[in-house]
Amino acid sequence: MDSMDRDAHFIAMALCEAEKAYKKNEVPVGAVLVINNRVVGRAHNVRESQTDPTGHAETIVLRRVARRLKRWRLTDATLYITKEPCVMCAGVMINARLGRVVYGCHDQKGGAETLFRLLSDSRLNHRVSVTSGVCEEACANILSHFFSLRRKK
Repeated sequence: MDSMDRDAHFIAMALCEAEKAYKKNEVPVGAVLVINNRVVGRAHNVRESQTDPTGHAETIVLRRVARRLKRWRLTDATLYITKEPCVMCAGVMINARLGRVVYGCHDQKGGAETLFRLLSDSRLNHRVSVTSGVCEEACANILSHFFSLRRKK
């Protein structure tokens, strides 16, 4: 499996997590953390159900895996997310020394890369390799559908 196929495969898994969030009336964002081509963690947004402002999929999965592996440095890990990370989540990725992030759709209003190029900022002590636009349409569609239904209520 080449890297493009691998990225699409793991984004599809993250979309399954986003579906779980959708069914719980959470903003449908999902994340999958991979080390050595093996899934080591999965999560989806839980901000509403857990009244937790940090309840973003990417923060949750990084915290869980770091705790389980008993190490906070995740330089060997790739995080697959359905939506571009926010500034908070990008900060967690930098602090976790994440090796790579792959995301589906861009977030024009709050994306850490779209707005600030935070993950690749040379002024910081760590940079995360970024790949964007993987399965972009599917990732954007679930969010669009969710917010469309929300506006109708």
